[in-house]
Amino acid sequence: MKMYRPVCLAAMTVLMASSSGMANAASSEPEASTPQQVFDSMRGSFKADKAKGVHARYQWELSGPNGGEWWIDVNDGTYKMGKGKIDNPSVTFITSDNDWVAMSNGKLKGTWAYMTGRLKVRGSQAVARKLDEIFP
Repeated sequence: MKMYRPVCLAAMTVLMASSSGMANAASSEPEASTPQQVFDSMRGSFKADKAKGVHARYQWELSGPNGGEWWIDVNDGTYKMGKGKIDNPSVTFITSDNDWVAMSNGKLKGTWAYMTGRLKVRGSQAVARKLDEIFP
């Protein structure tokens, strides 16, 4: 059962084309309050069919008291997730722990965070957008 709703990562990470996320602030699902809860919720939303043929490594660098480093390695329909650093990430997301949680809960628009420098994205924008399909 999915306890928390992850943010629409395509909207969070890139392109001003869409400022709407899949996260619904009016949802009856409980909101994540820490980055770890956000990542835990992502486990329940994985779509193996959307990850078929995808080989990508995602890294998060979150500052703040609940910050840290997390990673996801997607490999042809499967994934691994953990804390720490991953070698050779395809995309790295850099933001604060509070902003990551706010984006995940739909309280902060990812495009706004990106445009104002509160979210930085290093690496392939196309790979970043793919994460939204894999973990809706």
